[in-house]
Amino acid sequence: MANFAKPENALKRAEELINVGQKQDALQSLHDLITSKRYRAWQKPLEKIMFKYVELCVDLRKGRFAKDGLIQYRIICQQVNVSSLEEVIKHFMHLSTEKAEQARTQAQALEEALDVDDLEADKRPEDLMLSYVSGEKGKDRSDREVVTPWFKFLWETYRTVLEILRNNSKLEALYAMTAHRAFQFCKQYKRTTEFRRLCEIIRNHLANLNKYRDQRDRPDLSAPESLQLYLDTRFEQLKIATELELWQEAFRSVEDIHGLMCMVKKTPKPSLMVVYYAKLTEIFWISASHLNHAYAWFKLFSLQKSFNKNLSQKDLQLIASSVVLAALSVPPYDQTRAASHLELENEKERNLRMANLIGFNLDPKIDRGDVLSRSALLSELVSKGVLSCATQEVKDLFHLLEHEFLPLDLAVKIQPLLTKISKFGGKLASASSVPEVQLSQYVPALEKLGTLRLLQQVSRVYQSMKIEHLSRMIPFYDFSVVEKIYVDAVKHNFIAMKVDHMKGVMMFGNLGVESDGFRDHLTKFAESLNKTRAMVYPPPKKASRLGEILPSLAETVDKEHKRLLARKSIIEKRKEEQERQLLEMEREEESRRLKQQKITEEAEAKRLATESEIRKKQRLLKEIEEKELEEAQQLLQDVSKKKKGKKPLLDGVTKQTLLDMAVHEQIKEREEREKKLTKLSKTMDHLERAKREESAPLIEAAYQQRLVEERVLHEREQQLEIELSQQRHEGDVKEKNRLVRMLNNKTIFQERVMHRRQAEFERRRAEREEQISRMIQARKLEKEAMRKKIFYVRSEEERLKKLHEEEEARKHEEAERRRREEAERKAKLDEIAEKQRLRERELEEKAERQKREMLARPAIEPRPVEPRPVEPRPVEPVVPAPAAPAAPIAVTANAPNAPGRYVPRHRRQEAAPAAEPDLRGIRPDERPALSNDRWRSDRSDERRPPAFGAGSKSTWSSSRPR
Repeated sequence: MANFAKPENALKRAEELINVGQKQDALQSLHDLITSKRYRAWQKPLEKIMFKYVELCVDLRKGRFAKDGLIQYRIICQQVNVSSLEEVIKHFMHLSTEKAEQARTQAQALEEALDVDDLEADKRPEDLMLSYVSGEKGKDRSDREVVTPWFKFLWETYRTVLEILRNNSKLEALYAMTAHRAFQFCKQYKRTTEFRRLCEIIRNHLANLNKYRDQRDRPDLSAPESLQLYLDTRFEQLKIATELELWQEAFRSVEDIHGLMCMVKKTPKPSLMVVYYAKLTEIFWISASHLNHAYAWFKLFSLQKSFNKNLSQKDLQLIASSVVLAALSVPPYDQTRAASHLELENEKERNLRMANLIGFNLDPKIDRGDVLSRSALLSELVSKGVLSCATQEVKDLFHLLEHEFLPLDLAVKIQPLLTKISKFGGKLASASSVPEVQLSQYVPALEKLGTLRLLQQVSRVYQSMKIEHLSRMIPFYDFSVVEKIYVDAVKHNFIAMKVDHMKGVMMFGNLGVESDGFRDHLTKFAESLNKTRAMVYPPPKKASRLGEILPSLAETVDKEHKRLLARKSIIEKRKEEQERQLLEMEREEESRRLKQQKITEEAEAKRLATESEIRKKQRLLKEIEEKELEEAQQLLQDVSKKKKGKKPLLDGVTKQTLLDMAVHEQIKEREEREKKLTKLSKTMDHLERAKREESAPLIEAAYQQRLVEERVLHEREQQLEIELSQQRHEGDVKEKNRLVRMLNNKTIFQERVMHRRQAEFERRRAEREEQISRMIQARKLEKEAMRKKIFYVRSEEERLKKLHEEEEARKHEEAERRRREEAERKAKLDEIAEKQRLRERELEEKAERQKREMLARPAIEPRPVEPRPVEPRPVEPVVPAPAAPAAPIAVTANAPNAPGRYVPRHRRQEAAPAAEPDLRGIRPDERPALSNDRWRSDRSDERRPPAFGAGSKSTWSSSRPR
């Protein structure tokens, strides 16, 4: 990794590598610079580097590098200059889109190019072989080789940009723009799988945005701008999903929009709500949810009538007709009659969700059938005036199907109305958000409704009817279709009828008897028998235990309720644990499956690559052999054509034989051609020689004639030149004679001009010399002033230097003097200290000697001595002599005491004679005690500082006898 002092150096290095064709190395160098921790502060050169970086990533199709670089650049400029990141991302997407478009154009050009050698042949042999080997067409192969890699890179670009901008409040507009461009990419190229993944990605981004609310740059959905951007993105997603006919994704997009509206508790603009309900109508119609489809149309009609001021009467009539026909298309019976309890609960939950999506907030405890039903919708259409806005044909149809009782000719009257209604429809001019309205889509449902109404009314009038007569009454369907319709109606308890195919008769019955009453007659009969038995044989009355049960009933109920709650919580926990375990197992299984799938795919890719390489080599060898064989055959055919003979027999001939025959024919042809050339050269030589022999005298005659002509021409031109020269001379002489008269005037004028110019020259020369002399004098003065200035500066520098040297010498002498004085003082102090050490050493040796004598005395005289009077001795002139007998006197003075007993100092002083002072003027009794008081001597030794240069010694060694 190269370290660059400036980012510009890295850019220059990358451009140099690009110029020599090393784009990968250039990309790596820029990637190292961008991901380096050294350049974490935003600079203007970094933006240029990012432009070059994304260009290299696009050229090399390195999506991973692009993602890493953009993430690092987002970290760098998030808080400083986020607009730079926006420009880089826009440039990145523009380059990716441009490359994908170029690849698609190139693939189309390859497909449309005319590259056929034989115009009569349908396909080239190479194309046939490739189609047989690969099993795909030319366009598919060119798409796979040229277009698909760039489409993959473009899709990866959109995913990368969305991932980078997913929680950035400053670039919400760019995030929305990227999502819209990705939707358009899926729409343009019919990429349904990528569209599903894109919807899931955007859905996960919004879920994470709501889950992690403590992020720093999280977009605020409560802001109107942010909410509008997110809603626009979801509505675009809804439009593209419906155009691609991905109805599940469209329904999930509707749920996303409804979730956003519930999240922020704000209703979008009416124009967006019109699109919302328009797409809901398409989704519900595709899912065969006719009731929800009708309610969505009703909501759409209300919005258009309330907010669209430009809505024309014709468009309003068409929308109202659609609402009425959608309501009539709802089946007139409940399809959940025979469903189980679980199915009913699921249906109730589903209907609650649908009602919330449509805009009806229902109470979960209220049955949906009481609020959202066909009868309620029809009555609301009548009360709100929707029916009055519809066309007359729709009104008549509504009246026939809902209010008229015409069991015999109901279908006959409905059919012309349906024919007219099927012709209505088209695009709405004043409602651009509403899709194209075609009323013909409701005709099959209305025909089925007419059939059901006819059967219902016939069942009320007739008990039986022939099948042939009923078929003539219903012109819409064959009887097989009618049979399916009435079976479904009987199943949902709408009508009661039976068919006897043997007799060809349909029998109608009472719905109440046929259904509930007849079905439960055994149960009712058993209940009646039980009541009769109870009346005939009444059961014996037992003593009532209600009084005993009632006191503990409340407690029992409470305990049972708690037990049931605990059991419910345990069951829920077990279910959650089981679901968690299942989820974990599914995740592990999925990871293992993905891992195995990845290994299998890699092995399969390797195998396919190897097989493809082998097939490619075999194909090339085969093509080479076929080409050589074709060339040999072509050579033989050409030779046979030239010879105009019979065609050579090529059946059963090997490749080598053909090659040998071709070579032999080529050699023969070459030899014949050489012979012809030799013969032709001889012929041409002879012909040329004959031509030259015949043309030689003719050339000579032409030459002599040309000489004569040229001589005559030369003489004529010479004579003409002489005449012209004479004429020019005569003219010049006349001109000279004419100008001689002005010679004196010319001489006078010439002299006058020369004198004036000479005077002017002399004047200017004098001025020039004077100016030069003044300049020389000024330069001399300037040089003199400069010399004096330099002399003054140098003198001043020498003076200052001399003063500085004198000051340095004085300081040096002063320091030297101080050093000598310090050395002398130190020598004196060392001498005094040495003398002090010598005196202390002598005193210590003397004290040590006295101590040893005092400690050794009891060992010499172990027996006590009687006290006797001490007689004073005359003082000896020798100094150290009196110190020795001091200890015996002190010991004898204390003879009654035990040997080694402590003797106070004042007693030792009374017993010891007065000693003379030593050389320092100190008496022996003023010195430190040196008796056998070992503790005192020890403490005095501890307090005494050690001698200078002497080692430390133990204090116990001096108190022990040696």
